[in-house]
Amino acid sequence: MKIFDIAANREADRVTVERQGITYYELMERAGTEVFQWLKRNFPDKETLFHVVCGQGNNGGDGLVVARLLYESKYRVVLDILEDAGKPTPDFTANLKRINKDGIKYNNKEIYQYTDGKLVVIDAIFGIGLSREPEGSVKEMINKINHSNAYVVSIDVPSGVFMDRKTNFAVHSDAVLTFQQPKLSFYLSDNYQYIKKVEILDIGLDRDFINTVETNYFLTDSFEVYKRYIPIDPFTHKGKQGHALIIGGSYGKIGAVCLAAKSALKSGCGLITAYLPKCGYVVIQSAFPEAMAITNGEEHITHINFDFEPKAIGIGPGMGQHPETQKAFHDFLIRYKHPLVIDADGLNILSYNKEWLELLPVNTILTPHPKELERLMGTWNDGFDKIEKMKTFCSKYHVILVAKDARTMVVYGNEVHVNTSGNAALATGGSGDTLTGIITGLLAQGYTAADAAVFGVYLHGLTADIALPQTGMQGFTASMIPDYIGKAYHEIESNHP
Repeated sequence: MKIFDIAANREADRVTVERQGITYYELMERAGTEVFQWLKRNFPDKETLFHVVCGQGNNGGDGLVVARLLYESKYRVVLDILEDAGKPTPDFTANLKRINKDGIKYNNKEIYQYTDGKLVVIDAIFGIGLSREPEGSVKEMINKINHSNAYVVSIDVPSGVFMDRKTNFAVHSDAVLTFQQPKLSFYLSDNYQYIKKVEILDIGLDRDFINTVETNYFLTDSFEVYKRYIPIDPFTHKGKQGHALIIGGSYGKIGAVCLAAKSALKSGCGLITAYLPKCGYVVIQSAFPEAMAITNGEEHITHINFDFEPKAIGIGPGMGQHPETQKAFHDFLIRYKHPLVIDADGLNILSYNKEWLELLPVNTILTPHPKELERLMGTWNDGFDKIEKMKTFCSKYHVILVAKDARTMVVYGNEVHVNTSGNAALATGGSGDTLTGIITGLLAQGYTAADAAVFGVYLHGLTADIALPQTGMQGFTASMIPDYIGKAYHEIESNHP
């Protein structure tokens, strides 16, 4: 799904009005109606009190439509219009006249009574066009909303959240009902406190425009990953499914290789070999009998040499940073020019020897967590700056970045793919090792590097989503991830027959 910037969102509205022969007022009615329908489905109890807070722009106009429809459906509605929140737009004014005609009171400043758990605040103060920080009475109202103990629903965007720079103060939304296309700001770590859940409402914007408009930002949902999915041929065999090699491990960190190797095989590749120090031989053969093993060095890897041609290699999990291991890694990079995934200590070694980045094969996949990413490319000011620096880094070294976070981003060239699967259960030791294995296994099966990264990240996150009802977030561990990979595949396949 494409992620639009402000210009593309506005152009989509304009093109829709022109091609469908409707007015902006009618488009506003559509948007407000979709929000109302969502509210009705989620809050059917007529004892619910809706406090609708509107600015005077088009976002406020959407809020007026919602307030009117709630009122007409016999819900309890309190309406506030903030006169300091922008100048009235023509469509806001037209909807305000309709509010007045229907006799809906607003700005009454009454103390309203409600049952605990049955207060919903509708935030319709500011939309995507906000250009300055909320202040004065508007800031006071946002503070009031944030301390109301209500369920807060924001229309299109949480008021105060900027579309193109860091947000410092905004409504804390329980649900954001955004229109047609997602917004990049929703998925940046800077804005997590303002957004708990995003629902995308279809308001019938022109489909041809959406399909043809160019963007560099995409949301990875189930439809996107299914397009990249390569089903297994019924007549295949292990030789055709690809041979993956996982290089890593050191004394006390053999588990990382076990997790990565098992995840690679579970992702669907036909054969898996682990390259690890001798201290890990008994461990890998006992814990994961399907894996073949090549050993080198006693407690850490001292050189990397093998006599077969794997379809893909994942390197770094548990590898350590011993000087001999670093030299072995350097010599390996000089010789090896095929599909490669680098994680953990492999990334740390690169961060200490940045000139080695020039040795990486084209489309090498790097899978850093935030601190590893910072060591590789330096610090950033905010989420937008981080993305620009990632794009520059990828272009300079011709690599693919899998920037792990609550909303992991896959960056290659100028494209940014924001993942939607996964939850905080993945914040556990070893989770990254399993992701390395999954992506390596996909590469071995013949996925392109870009598809392996995007599909692999989604598949990895989906395991935690499926497991959550059984394990809870606290009880989920990385060793469970391989056991849920098959179930994740099944869900992808069953949702898109």
